[in-house]
Amino acid sequence: MEHRPRLTAEEYDVIRELRGELVSNINSNTALDIHLSDRGIDKKDVTSVKHWQSASGELRFSVVTKESSGITSLEERFKPILEELQSYSPTFKKIKRNPLTDPHCIVFDPADIHVGKLASASETGEAYNIAKAVSQVDEAIDGLISKSNGFNIDKVVLVMGNDVLHTDNGKTTTSGTPQDTDGTWHEAFIASKEMYVRAIERLLDLADVSVIFCPSNHDYISGWMLAQTVEAYFRMSRNVTFDVSISHRKYFSYGTNLIGLSHGDGAKLADMPLLVATERPEMWNNCPYRYIYLHHIHHKQTHKFMSGKDFIGITAEYLRTPSPADSWHHRNGYVGTKKAIEAFIHSFDNGQVARITHHV
Repeated sequence: MEHRPRLTAEEYDVIRELRGELVSNINSNTALDIHLSDRGIDKKDVTSVKHWQSASGELRFSVVTKESSGITSLEERFKPILEELQSYSPTFKKIKRNPLTDPHCIVFDPADIHVGKLASASETGEAYNIAKAVSQVDEAIDGLISKSNGFNIDKVVLVMGNDVLHTDNGKTTTSGTPQDTDGTWHEAFIASKEMYVRAIERLLDLADVSVIFCPSNHDYISGWMLAQTVEAYFRMSRNVTFDVSISHRKYFSYGTNLIGLSHGDGAKLADMPLLVATERPEMWNNCPYRYIYLHHIHHKQTHKFMSGKDFIGITAEYLRTPSPADSWHHRNGYVGTKKAIEAFIHSFDNGQVARITHHV
């Protein structure tokens, strides 16, 4: 079969003139006008024309347009979520807290939860779905709070993001890698939002909460929108603060501690010490205890999982995940890492003094 050649640039310009310029010039009287008039089609409804053929002049061509895919706009997709958020706008009474002696900061970091991931027990040995993903975080928050008993906590940091959502569009990661999924994209989104709301409200029993978002490779766009949504929910609270920018590396200081956060899919591990010193020189100078908490690596090197590494001047800590292997990871043998959600306790004066683990 002889293949029809693609339109030339000249032919494409003619089509644009006939179809595009008509929209801004309703009084024109082109051949396309006549075509629409003969068929009883309003000129304002030019997009309803699915087939146009030119059989006059030197240029002869036929164009068939594609039917609408039925995909709604991003605003329409998020409308139910925004309406659900706006239907309940809570007000929060400011919690007054007394100063503590020997204060500590606790960093809760539920990493790589992958809400929306699907794993079948018959294939991988363990089932995983939206309900299980969020319930494990709920249980871990209670478990980690219980294990932190005995420390005087005056600051809570909750780390958001880090592949909290399994996909960025319901079926694939941000870069387009297909995933096995449970439920719809909006079910995973709302379940994750409610999970974070419960976590923050529970953590407020300990101390004021600082929420810090780490963008990640599975949900670079939707994860950021989720963080913005949770921030909007707590916009009236004077005991909850947020850092939900799209910056890949986040930092904060607590007493003598410099603490950095990053998903771990970007800059190389070996470059982290110099990056931290370059990006936060004042913190580096003022804080003798320095840490950076990283994620992500278990997806590619589960069989080589590292808990951390001491560099000159800073310690890198890798976080475990509660998410089990899906079909692809199980097939390729990326199994074996003990699933858990972790937290770290930092003394105001003496650096990290405890690493708390809640196994799932």
